[in-house]
Amino acid sequence: MTLDVRDPEDGFLLSRVCTSTAQDVRRAIAYIHRHLQVDPWPLRLRRQALEKATRLLDEQSARFATIIAAESSKTITEAEREVVRCIETLRLSAAASSELSGSTLDFDDSTAAGNKIGWYSRKPVGIVAAITPFNDPLNLVAHKLGPALIAGNGVVLKPSERTPLSGLALVQLLLEAGVPSGRIAAIVGGPGVAEALVTDDQIDLISFTGGPRTAERIAAAAGAKKILSELGGNNATIVCADADPVYASRAIVAGAFGVAGQNCLSVQRVYVHTSLFQRVLAEVTRGTQALRTGPKFDRRTDVGPLISEAEARRVEEWVDEATAAGASVHVGGQRRNAFYEPTVLTDVPTECRVIRDEVFGPVVTILPFVEVSDAVHAANNSEFGLQAGIFTQSIELALTIADKLHVGAVVINETSDVRIDSMPFGGCKKSGVGREGVRYAVHAMTEPKNTIVNLGESGALWQLLGGLPESAVKPSPVS
Repeated sequence: MTLDVRDPEDGFLLSRVCTSTAQDVRRAIAYIHRHLQVDPWPLRLRRQALEKATRLLDEQSARFATIIAAESSKTITEAEREVVRCIETLRLSAAASSELSGSTLDFDDSTAAGNKIGWYSRKPVGIVAAITPFNDPLNLVAHKLGPALIAGNGVVLKPSERTPLSGLALVQLLLEAGVPSGRIAAIVGGPGVAEALVTDDQIDLISFTGGPRTAERIAAAAGAKKILSELGGNNATIVCADADPVYASRAIVAGAFGVAGQNCLSVQRVYVHTSLFQRVLAEVTRGTQALRTGPKFDRRTDVGPLISEAEARRVEEWVDEATAAGASVHVGGQRRNAFYEPTVLTDVPTECRVIRDEVFGPVVTILPFVEVSDAVHAANNSEFGLQAGIFTQSIELALTIADKLHVGAVVINETSDVRIDSMPFGGCKKSGVGREGVRYAVHAMTEPKNTIVNLGESGALWQLLGGLPESAVKPSPVS
């Protein structure tokens, strides 16, 4: 069977991709498992392959940006930025070879150690199942494949069925760069494919980016497997009374509407001190009105379509629900096919979905506060805890607020929409389990393995290994 990959902007057929079956999944996993046992791939060669992949992607950046923009919601400008980030992710993955060192074990401090020495080294977990979403169809794939491969694992990729072309192109590039075919496989969703992947006993770790409901189903089906999950956010930004309202407003517009709001770091809730509320509202409304919604390959376009018309209809439904409950629409609030105009809301009741859940669309709500403690409480009043932003000129106030926000990262004098690919990335509550970011993913995708040597009472074994003379390990007589 085949899967039609269509441009969400106009439904144009881009490609047909062969779908997989549960049997294909089992065959791919068995193939990788066999190669892990019999075909060593030294760290030096792993690093060289990822370094070459970095160069190849740089050379082919225009082609990859075109693929991303064609099959996803990203404008060509956003797609080009994603390719640049993916090059960085691959470079960081190659450099993470330095993370695979171990250490000696401190047995001297334990009475149970006896006459033993030991050390640990980092070993790959085995086979990683990488399940990726549509909104960053290249760089989020690299964030799973790069660390898994440099760590010495095999990996099976299941890209989003909405945007499979970017991930498949990256797998092909990695093979061209020298990644052995026995270390990497890609499958495209079909009936029973996801279940076969996550339940296979030879899968050692699942790295998933997507929604919390899907993550719960994966965890229930997978059983006793290690799972890393990044599950989205409902991100808040706090604008304090001493903030620069123009600077903050520009950042809010940029952070709320990139990729048509389909970004786990997107600014969704903005809490503004009452003294600045009207000014910030006016500036954000003005900045939002200036955004151009239109064709993805037109470089004048700021906001492209959502990933499907069904998603645009869902966002429309959520906004209509809020307005029916008393919310005010200051700009936007209109849908055209898969496009939804960037929308600014106020007066939204807290029970509405645009406040309570992750919108994953171009909608931002601005709310006033009097006391900072009220803003912090409101920001924390969410099932999600990915990232948050704070605008203030007081470093003392910024650090006080940051300490009280229950999120994975706090960005001072910026919005939540900041990710540096080398940082530990993830959240708390329903925003996920574990951290991505190359070096942190490498640690998660490896396990420390101890080696312990019993030297014996006489130290004979140590002499046999060419170590210290017997006199150095035998206890000295008591005088």
